[in-house]
Amino acid sequence: MHTAILLSLGVVFLAELGDRSQLITMTYALRYRWWVVLIGVAIAAFVAHGVSVTLGHFLGTALPARPMAFASAIAFLAFAVWAWREGGAAEETASITQEPRFALLTVMSSFVLAEMSDKTSLATLTLASGHDWAGVWLGSTVGMVLADGLAIGVGVLLHQRLPRQLLHVLASLLFLLFGLWMLFDSALGLRPVAVAVTVVVALVAATATAAQTLRRRSSQASIARRSPDVA
Repeated sequence: MHTAILLSLGVVFLAELGDRSQLITMTYALRYRWWVVLIGVAIAAFVAHGVSVTLGHFLGTALPARPMAFASAIAFLAFAVWAWREGGAAEETASITQEPRFALLTVMSSFVLAEMSDKTSLATLTLASGHDWAGVWLGSTVGMVLADGLAIGVGVLLHQRLPRQLLHVLASLLFLLFGLWMLFDSALGLRPVAVAVTVVVALVAATATAAQTLRRRSSQASIARRSPDVA
């Protein structure tokens, strides 16, 4: 069992480094409290890897990847709209009040859907077919939580340094990119289209953000120049 724990922990941890799951986790850390995201990721990892271990060890089958990827894409596109609407809302106190109730469910559901169509799930399933299932379950869960914990740390640092409205816009953009990539690449198998669409969306968003920043700075400069005259 100890060998299964260490092996699965190492495999999952290394597989998660630079993976989309880390980016998704960092995106959630931009919007929600770090401990809410960590708990959600831990529960989701426990459930997702539990399903993979069960299928790999007891049934020897795998979940259909494309339907799960399609469901994940729809979920992330919906989250993109949700984050964008929150970013445009002026009442920030209401958002903060509702955060603990909705954030945990959001993180858990989307993370489980994303992991069910990810390579980490396949790695866990493969390990469970030839090693102690309990050790693989425990090791893969811990490995994912450790890897995504690093992403949460990055998200927390950005959260402390960026304006709240910008965080919502950034989270909305990242969710949109995740959704489009998973839709065209994982669900439809059109990787060239996925690359083209995500690059175009990223460039358009970067251009729009730069233009908005320049307008805001110009407006602030004009107000600052008028202030001495008013005084």
